[in-house]
Amino acid sequence: MILVSACLCGINTKYNGENNLCEKVLSLVKEGKALPLCPEQLGGLKTPRNPCEICGGTGKDVIDGKAAVMSSTGENCTSEFLKGAYETLKVAKACNIKEAILKSKSPSCGFGKIYDGSFSGNIIEGAGVTAELLSKNNIRIYGEDDFNKAFERK
Repeated sequence: MILVSACLCGINTKYNGENNLCEKVLSLVKEGKALPLCPEQLGGLKTPRNPCEICGGTGKDVIDGKAAVMSSTGENCTSEFLKGAYETLKVAKACNIKEAILKSKSPSCGFGKIYDGSFSGNIIEGAGVTAELLSKNNIRIYGEDDFNKAFERK
């Protein structure tokens, strides 16, 4: 079983109430090979919600208590992002999940590159809170654009 960001399956969990449908990811769910989850919803955030970005670092820094996840209106959403990350990890462990396909650049699911916290579209190296936590727990992370090669062998 593969964990996937729910928004990639066409589920309207994105901050603006929409989704980021990726047909190839949806096909994995339809084939019973993938489990869709939204860490932000698992953390208690509603949909739609104000966009959030990690301010002062990356997902690693949020987990370490050195950075915060803030909304575009200045609301501190760090506790919800941490709760969602740990709830996602619980599901992953319960289902013996070893791989995940997550939404690129997200403050939860982004892996490799995320927004810099300025809400200006600038990108930095790093991972979102959930992606960082899953990776630290030996779950291999792919973005929606780079998972094809890995799953051709399956």
